[in-house]
Amino acid sequence: MFILSRKALRAFWERHPPARQPLEDWYTVAEGARWQNLAEARKDFRHADPVGDCTVFNIGGNKYRLVVKINYRKQKIFIRAVLTHAEYDKGGWKEDCGA
Repeated sequence: MFILSRKALRAFWERHPPARQPLEDWYTVAEGARWQNLAEARKDFRHADPVGDCTVFNIGGNKYRLVVKINYRKQKIFIRAVLTHAEYDKGGWKEDCGA
């Protein structure tokens, strides 16, 4: 998969250093994946959940949430938000996902 953009991940882990390794681990797996649908993504990340047009990944033992849009046909992942659990709960990110 082609991931747009690692910069968003880096900006987040610079503010939340413990998130670095789990986000790098997610990136490595996702970049090497060739998912065709959510079921295949869940083989790598069993807690990936659909929310509107987005997929939400639990990162770092559910401390963080990664919100992405996945175009399976084009093999592209668009990072929409990287959030702490508290930021995620506020729900502001949902508009971008049509939820």
